[in-house]
Amino acid sequence: MAADWLGSIVSINCGDSLGVYQGRVSAVDQVSQTISLTRPFHNGVKCLVPEVTFRAGDITELKILEIPGPGDNQHFGDLHQTEVGPCGVGYQVGINQNGTGKLVKKPTSSSSAPQNIPKRTDVKSQDVAVSPQQQQCSKSYVDRHMESLSQSKSFRRRHNSWSSSSRHPNQATPKKSGLKNGQMKNKDDECFGDDIEEIPDTDFDFEGNLALFDKAAVFEEIDTYERRSGTRSRGLPNERPARYRHDENILESEPIVYRRITVPHNVSKEFYTDSGLVVPSVSYELHKKLLSVAEKHGLTLERRLEVTGVCASQMALTLLGGPNRLNPKNVHQRPTVALLCGPHVKGAQGISCGRHLANHDVQVILFLPNFVKMLESITNELSLFSKTQGQQVSSLKDLPTSPVDLVINCLDCPENAFLRDQPWYKAAVAWANQNRAPVLSIDPPVHEVEQGIDAKWSLALGLPLPLGEHAGRVYLCDIGIPQQVFQEVGINYHSPFGCKFVIPLHSA
Repeated sequence: MAADWLGSIVSINCGDSLGVYQGRVSAVDQVSQTISLTRPFHNGVKCLVPEVTFRAGDITELKILEIPGPGDNQHFGDLHQTEVGPCGVGYQVGINQNGTGKLVKKPTSSSSAPQNIPKRTDVKSQDVAVSPQQQQCSKSYVDRHMESLSQSKSFRRRHNSWSSSSRHPNQATPKKSGLKNGQMKNKDDECFGDDIEEIPDTDFDFEGNLALFDKAAVFEEIDTYERRSGTRSRGLPNERPARYRHDENILESEPIVYRRITVPHNVSKEFYTDSGLVVPSVSYELHKKLLSVAEKHGLTLERRLEVTGVCASQMALTLLGGPNRLNPKNVHQRPTVALLCGPHVKGAQGISCGRHLANHDVQVILFLPNFVKMLESITNELSLFSKTQGQQVSSLKDLPTSPVDLVINCLDCPENAFLRDQPWYKAAVAWANQNRAPVLSIDPPVHEVEQGIDAKWSLALGLPLPLGEHAGRVYLCDIGIPQQVFQEVGINYHSPFGCKFVIPLHSA
């Protein structure tokens, strides 16, 4: 009976270690329980040897792919895959866990195409009827083969049972793989075995689904909820949120009062600060009265001269370039300042400013005409100025002919209007206008007839006078007058300086 299976094309699965072999049966030895294949293929690759022999204990699964007909010759050709065809039928011998076999007929093809590695197929395929002679022959061979396999399986189970008993208790038991109820689970088919025709071929309608979402109605519902709950609205897309500066308070506060300073007389001119505070101008008589009351309360002339000199020198240093100009790397570029002073208190303020500038490495040239008798304040300031590196001249010929960096004007005084007719005064005005240097006027008076030196900047003390266009840009200096002193002369005063001692004023 074993000779009847010679020439059959079979597929032998020897497990994961040996793989799958295909070929024609060339010999079957019932005594030694071996089967030989000629021109074998191992895992789809043709073997180098012409024939291989397998023991029954090495065979895990045996599939009969083709049974030769009565007219087939005994010369074995190349290996062919025959899944469907009239030449014969394919059989599969499956080994279950009980060691028994099952003969399954599978459709076969003609032997015209080369034999490939058979893919794992579902063993749940239906059995088909075969002829009684073929079924009897097949079962007789399968029964003998299954008997030998059952003996080897029984030995393996005993060996595995002994190995399990001798394994360490904490050692994990390896999972069993293979057949279950005579059928192999094909995980690939379970995962990827769906019919491709069931996949929809229509694209997703994004526009149609987007049209179902009413954005305006959703936003309106959210806004209504926020208004009812009192939460802050996020704002519509076309509304821009308010932006605040780094020094601006976002919390609501009391309304800002910009007019904090009021004077008892009609104001001829008003100024305002960078913050918008209104600073009214005062008349020369009210300004003089304010200084005299402050002096009576202890703000003496010496103190006022010192504060004025400090504030004026700070402003002058800023105009000269500040730290960019005055630093140790620019010793060779010391700025030059020409200081024009008259023989009065205004001139004493200028001398005090020149002393502070000289102390900051500024080259100061002080012009003061010679007089037989000087004010005590001027004498004191000159004594201090002579201790600096500043230069004092009494003749206009000693002033530099080349342009200087800054000219500080302290020539004018309302109480000494007659000085404007002096030759030295006219010569000093002419020199300043021809020098082409910017001019800073300290506490300039109000001229009914515009004449003298046109200033680029003017520094007012305490409260500004109604200065005209010839004064240039007006700055205000805090000379330390207390608030009650302002109230004593009828001025309702609130300091507009903030954190500074010198602030710019703008014409209203």
